[in-house]
Amino acid sequence: MSTHSLDQPVTRATLERMKHDGDKIACLTAYDATYASLVEQAGVEVIIVGDSLGMVIQGKESTLPVTLDEMIYHGACVARGARRALRVVDMPFMTYPNVREAMGNAARLMREGGAQMVKLEGGARIAEIVHDLVAQGIPVCGHLGLLPQSVHQLGGYRVQGRERETAHAMLEDARGLESAGAALLVLECVPTDLARDITRAVSMPVIGIGAGAECDGQVLVLQDMLGITPGKRPKFSRDFMTGQGSIQNAVQAYVRAVKDGSFPAAEHSF
Repeated sequence: MSTHSLDQPVTRATLERMKHDGDKIACLTAYDATYASLVEQAGVEVIIVGDSLGMVIQGKESTLPVTLDEMIYHGACVARGARRALRVVDMPFMTYPNVREAMGNAARLMREGGAQMVKLEGGARIAEIVHDLVAQGIPVCGHLGLLPQSVHQLGGYRVQGRERETAHAMLEDARGLESAGAALLVLECVPTDLARDITRAVSMPVIGIGAGAECDGQVLVLQDMLGITPGKRPKFSRDFMTGQGSIQNAVQAYVRAVKDGSFPAAEHSF
Protein backbone atom coordinates (compact mmCIF):
# COMPACT_ATOMS: atom_id res chain seq x y z
CA MET A 1 0.00 0.00 0.00
CA SER A 2 1.09 3.57 -0.57
CA THR A 3 2.73 5.54 2.20
CA HIS A 4 0.83 8.81 1.81
CA SER A 5 -1.87 9.75 4.30
CA LEU A 6 -5.44 9.03 3.25
CA ASP A 7 -6.59 12.36 4.67
CA GLN A 8 -4.00 14.50 2.89
CA PRO A 9 -4.86 15.94 -0.54
CA VAL A 10 -3.09 14.16 -3.40
CA THR A 11 -0.85 16.52 -5.36
CA ARG A 12 1.60 16.27 -8.22
CA ALA A 13 4.36 15.91 -5.62
CA THR A 14 2.48 13.00 -4.01
CA LEU A 15 2.38 11.13 -7.33
CA GLU A 16 6.04 11.86 -8.10
CA ARG A 17 6.99 10.51 -4.66
CA MET A 18 4.89 7.40 -5.24
CA LYS A 19 6.67 6.75 -8.55
CA HIS A 20 10.04 7.22 -6.90
CA ASP A 21 9.12 4.86 -4.03
CA GLY A 22 7.54 2.24 -6.29
CA ASP A 23 4.05 2.72 -4.81
CA LYS A 24 1.40 1.98 -7.44
CA ILE A 25 -1.08 4.77 -8.18
CA ALA A 26 -4.77 3.79 -8.36
CA CYS A 27 -6.97 5.86 -10.68
CA LEU A 28 -10.58 5.59 -11.84
CA THR A 29 -12.96 7.69 -13.88
CA ALA A 30 -15.95 9.34 -12.22
CA TYR A 31 -18.56 11.69 -13.61
CA ASP A 32 -20.70 12.70 -10.61
CA ALA A 33 -20.44 13.62 -6.92
CA THR A 34 -21.70 10.32 -5.51
CA TYR A 35 -19.25 8.06 -7.33
CA ALA A 36 -16.42 10.58 -6.87
CA SER A 37 -16.91 10.42 -3.10
CA LEU A 38 -17.15 6.63 -3.16
CA VAL A 39 -13.97 6.02 -5.17
CA GLU A 40 -12.06 8.58 -3.13
CA GLN A 41 -13.05 6.87 0.12
CA ALA A 42 -11.88 3.56 -1.37
CA GLY A 43 -8.36 4.96 -1.67
CA VAL A 44 -8.11 6.08 -5.29
CA GLU A 45 -5.42 8.74 -5.70
CA VAL A 46 -6.53 10.21 -9.04
CA ILE A 47 -10.02 10.71 -10.46
CA ILE A 48 -10.17 11.31 -14.20
CA VAL A 49 -13.30 13.04 -15.42
CA GLY A 50 -12.98 11.53 -18.88
CA ASP A 51 -14.68 12.49 -22.10
CA SER A 52 -15.48 8.76 -22.03
CA LEU A 53 -18.67 10.09 -20.43
CA GLY A 54 -19.88 10.60 -23.99
CA MET A 55 -20.08 6.84 -24.35
CA VAL A 56 -20.80 5.53 -20.84
CA ILE A 57 -23.08 8.33 -19.61
CA GLN A 58 -24.57 9.76 -22.81
CA GLY A 59 -24.68 6.54 -24.85
CA LYS A 60 -22.91 8.00 -27.88
CA GLU A 61 -20.69 6.00 -30.25
CA SER A 62 -17.50 7.94 -29.50
CA THR A 63 -16.09 10.74 -27.36
CA LEU A 64 -16.13 13.23 -30.24
CA PRO A 65 -19.55 14.87 -29.59
CA VAL A 66 -18.72 15.78 -25.96
CA THR A 67 -18.66 19.55 -25.44
CA LEU A 68 -16.59 21.75 -23.16
CA ASP A 69 -19.70 22.80 -21.25
CA GLU A 70 -20.50 19.13 -20.57
CA MET A 71 -16.98 18.52 -19.25
CA ILE A 72 -17.28 21.59 -17.03
CA TYR A 73 -20.63 20.35 -15.68
CA HIS A 74 -19.34 16.87 -14.85
CA GLY A 75 -16.03 18.20 -13.52
CA ALA A 76 -17.88 20.49 -11.12
CA CYS A 77 -20.07 17.58 -9.97
CA VAL A 78 -16.98 15.48 -9.23
CA ALA A 79 -15.30 18.39 -7.42
CA ARG A 80 -18.23 18.56 -5.00
CA GLY A 81 -17.85 14.86 -4.16
CA ALA A 82 -14.07 14.49 -4.02
CA ARG A 83 -11.79 16.64 -1.88
CA ARG A 84 -8.65 14.50 -1.51
CA ALA A 85 -8.09 12.74 -4.85
CA LEU A 86 -6.38 14.71 -7.62
CA ARG A 87 -9.00 15.66 -10.22
CA VAL A 88 -7.93 15.45 -13.85
CA VAL A 89 -10.46 16.65 -16.44
CA ASP A 90 -10.28 15.87 -20.16
CA MET A 91 -10.19 18.66 -22.69
CA PRO A 92 -12.66 17.39 -25.31
CA PHE A 93 -12.25 17.11 -29.06
CA MET A 94 -11.06 20.29 -30.83
CA THR A 95 -10.93 22.43 -27.68
CA TYR A 96 -7.14 22.84 -28.01
CA PRO A 97 -6.40 23.38 -31.73
CA ASN A 98 -4.02 26.23 -30.87
CA VAL A 99 -2.47 27.84 -27.80
CA ARG A 100 -4.99 30.66 -27.53
CA GLU A 101 -8.09 28.45 -27.57
CA ALA A 102 -6.44 25.85 -25.33
CA MET A 103 -5.62 28.52 -22.77
CA GLY A 104 -9.16 29.87 -22.56
CA ASN A 105 -10.79 26.44 -22.48
CA ALA A 106 -8.38 25.01 -19.90
CA ALA A 107 -8.93 28.07 -17.72
CA ARG A 108 -12.69 27.41 -17.81
CA LEU A 109 -12.17 23.76 -16.85
CA MET A 110 -10.21 24.87 -13.79
CA ARG A 111 -12.27 27.91 -12.86
CA GLU A 112 -15.76 26.48 -13.47
CA GLY A 113 -15.16 22.73 -13.67
CA GLY A 114 -13.02 22.23 -10.59
CA ALA A 115 -10.15 20.67 -12.56
CA GLN A 116 -6.78 20.50 -10.82
CA MET A 117 -5.12 19.21 -14.00
CA VAL A 118 -6.29 19.01 -17.62
CA LYS A 119 -5.66 16.08 -19.99
CA LEU A 120 -4.81 16.46 -23.68
CA GLU A 121 -4.37 13.73 -26.29
CA GLY A 122 -1.34 13.70 -28.57
CA GLY A 123 2.43 13.96 -28.69
CA ALA A 124 4.79 16.31 -30.50
CA ARG A 125 1.99 18.25 -32.18
CA ILE A 126 0.68 19.52 -28.81
CA ALA A 127 4.04 20.11 -27.09
CA GLU A 128 3.91 23.88 -27.60
CA ILE A 129 0.37 24.00 -26.22
CA VAL A 130 1.41 21.96 -23.17
CA HIS A 131 4.40 24.26 -22.60
CA ASP A 132 2.28 27.40 -22.71
CA LEU A 133 -0.46 25.97 -20.47
CA VAL A 134 2.11 24.96 -17.85
CA ALA A 135 3.75 28.38 -18.10
CA GLN A 136 0.40 29.90 -17.10
CA GLY A 137 0.08 27.63 -14.06
CA ILE A 138 -2.21 25.00 -15.61
CA PRO A 139 -0.99 21.45 -14.80
CA VAL A 140 -1.20 19.07 -17.76
CA CYS A 141 -1.65 15.31 -18.14
CA GLY A 142 -0.64 13.86 -21.51
CA HIS A 143 -2.29 10.90 -23.26
CA LEU A 144 -0.49 8.65 -25.76
CA GLY A 145 -1.21 5.35 -27.49
CA LEU A 146 -4.83 4.84 -28.46
CA LEU A 147 -6.30 8.34 -28.74
CA PRO A 148 -10.11 8.12 -28.64
CA GLN A 149 -10.45 11.62 -30.11
CA SER A 150 -8.48 10.41 -33.17
CA VAL A 151 -10.34 7.09 -33.52
CA HIS A 152 -11.37 7.73 -37.12
CA GLN A 153 -7.85 8.68 -38.13
CA LEU A 154 -6.44 5.61 -36.35
CA GLY A 155 -8.95 3.33 -38.07
CA GLY A 156 -10.68 2.08 -34.93
CA TYR A 157 -9.95 1.16 -31.33
CA ARG A 158 -6.75 -0.87 -31.70
CA VAL A 159 -3.41 -1.34 -29.97
CA GLN A 160 -0.83 1.33 -30.86
CA GLY A 161 2.97 1.07 -30.98
CA ARG A 162 3.42 -2.53 -32.15
CA GLU A 163 5.85 -1.56 -34.95
CA ARG A 164 9.37 -0.40 -34.15
CA GLU A 165 8.92 3.00 -35.82
CA THR A 166 5.67 3.83 -34.04
CA ALA A 167 7.07 2.59 -30.74
CA HIS A 168 10.11 4.84 -31.08
CA ALA A 169 7.89 7.79 -32.02
CA MET A 170 5.72 7.23 -28.94
CA LEU A 171 8.77 7.10 -26.67
CA GLU A 172 9.99 10.39 -28.16
CA ASP A 173 6.50 11.88 -27.76
CA ALA A 174 6.56 10.95 -24.07
CA ARG A 175 9.95 12.60 -23.61
CA GLY A 176 8.72 15.65 -25.52
CA LEU A 177 5.62 16.00 -23.36
CA GLU A 178 7.73 15.81 -20.22
CA SER A 179 10.15 18.42 -21.59
CA ALA A 180 7.15 20.65 -22.32
CA GLY A 181 6.15 20.40 -18.65
CA ALA A 182 3.53 17.65 -18.50
CA ALA A 183 3.14 16.31 -14.95
CA LEU A 184 1.42 13.00 -15.71
CA LEU A 185 0.98 10.65 -18.67
CA VAL A 186 -1.76 8.17 -19.59
CA LEU A 187 -0.78 5.30 -21.92
CA GLU A 188 -3.75 3.54 -23.53
CA CYS A 189 -3.65 0.20 -25.40
CA VAL A 190 0.12 -0.04 -25.70
CA PRO A 191 2.26 -3.22 -25.69
CA THR A 192 3.61 -4.03 -22.21
CA ASP A 193 7.28 -3.78 -23.22
CA LEU A 194 6.83 -0.33 -24.77
CA ALA A 195 4.86 0.91 -21.75
CA ARG A 196 7.67 -0.32 -19.48
CA ASP A 197 10.30 1.47 -21.58
CA ILE A 198 8.33 4.73 -21.55
CA THR A 199 7.70 4.49 -17.79
CA ARG A 200 11.43 4.11 -17.17
CA ALA A 201 12.40 6.84 -19.65
CA VAL A 202 10.44 9.67 -18.01
CA SER A 203 10.38 10.98 -14.45
CA MET A 204 6.68 11.91 -14.55
CA PRO A 205 4.29 9.18 -13.34
CA VAL A 206 2.82 7.01 -16.10
CA ILE A 207 -0.73 5.63 -15.75
CA GLY A 208 -1.67 2.66 -17.89
CA ILE A 209 -4.96 1.46 -19.33
CA GLY A 210 -4.33 -1.67 -21.34
CA ALA A 211 -0.59 -0.98 -21.06
CA GLY A 212 0.57 -3.77 -18.78
CA ALA A 213 1.58 -3.96 -15.14
CA GLU A 214 4.87 -2.03 -15.27
CA CYS A 215 3.37 1.45 -15.44
CA ASP A 216 3.42 3.55 -12.27
CA GLY A 217 -0.34 3.21 -11.90
CA GLN A 218 -3.55 2.03 -13.52
CA VAL A 219 -6.83 3.58 -14.59
CA LEU A 220 -10.09 2.02 -15.73
CA VAL A 221 -13.47 3.41 -16.69
CA LEU A 222 -15.58 2.93 -13.55
CA GLN A 223 -18.44 1.26 -15.41
CA ASP A 224 -16.06 -1.25 -17.03
CA MET A 225 -14.53 -2.08 -13.65
CA LEU A 226 -17.99 -2.67 -12.17
CA GLY A 227 -18.95 -4.90 -15.11
CA ILE A 228 -22.00 -2.81 -15.98
CA THR A 229 -20.94 -1.43 -19.38
CA PRO A 230 -23.37 -2.62 -22.08
CA GLY A 231 -21.87 -4.91 -24.70
CA LYS A 232 -18.41 -6.42 -24.69
CA ARG A 233 -16.06 -5.37 -21.91
CA PRO A 234 -12.57 -4.28 -23.09
CA LYS A 235 -9.85 -6.95 -22.90
CA PHE A 236 -7.79 -4.74 -20.60
CA SER A 237 -10.57 -4.42 -18.02
CA ARG A 238 -11.71 -6.78 -15.28
CA ASP A 239 -15.05 -7.12 -13.52
CA PHE A 240 -14.22 -6.38 -9.88
CA MET A 241 -17.87 -6.50 -8.80
CA THR A 242 -18.12 -10.30 -8.95
CA GLY A 243 -18.42 -11.71 -5.45
CA GLN A 244 -17.96 -8.36 -3.73
CA GLY A 245 -21.54 -7.61 -2.69
CA SER A 246 -21.26 -3.83 -2.96
CA ILE A 247 -19.78 -1.17 -5.22
CA GLN A 248 -17.63 0.09 -2.34
CA ASN A 249 -16.12 -3.38 -1.87
CA ALA A 250 -15.55 -3.70 -5.62
CA VAL A 251 -13.66 -0.41 -5.82
CA GLN A 252 -11.61 -1.34 -2.74
CA ALA A 253 -10.77 -4.67 -4.41
CA TYR A 254 -9.62 -2.79 -7.51
CA VAL A 255 -7.41 -0.47 -5.46
CA ARG A 256 -5.86 -3.44 -3.62
CA ALA A 257 -5.22 -5.28 -6.91
CA VAL A 258 -3.49 -2.23 -8.42
CA LYS A 259 -1.41 -1.70 -5.28
CA ASP A 260 -0.27 -5.31 -4.94
CA GLY A 261 0.42 -5.66 -8.66
CA SER A 262 -2.12 -8.43 -9.31
CA PHE A 263 -3.97 -6.18 -11.77
CA PRO A 264 -3.45 -5.98 -14.64
CA ALA A 265 -2.53 -9.61 -15.24
CA ALA A 266 -1.21 -11.01 -18.51
CA GLU A 267 -4.71 -11.54 -19.90
CA HIS A 268 -5.44 -7.80 -19.51
CA SER A 269 -2.27 -6.78 -21.40
CA PHE A 270 -0.98 -6.70 -24.96
